[in-house]
Amino acid sequence: MTNRYKLEGLRALRKGKMKDKVITIKVDGAAQGQWSSLLLELNLMKQAWKSYGVDLNIKAPGLKAILNYGTRINDDTKKNRRGSE
Repeated sequence: MTNRYKLEGLRALRKGKMKDKVITIKVDGAAQGQWSSLLLELNLMKQAWKSYGVDLNIKAPGLKAILNYGTRINDDTKKNRRGSE
């Protein structure tokens, strides 16, 4: 048996459901822009790590609104005040 097969056997043992890890972050004294930036950065981490099998759940006040506003790409649905220009 080569080292390769031994390593594959060890990986198979670790593939089972692992205990959930919980991190609590308390933010005090942050401005609204800093809070929004923090949540957007955490969301980027969540998206990047998903391809590696890491599933992050983020819970925060105002998270949905911040992500909806902060992840828009060239949203031209906003009407111009001048009308038809």
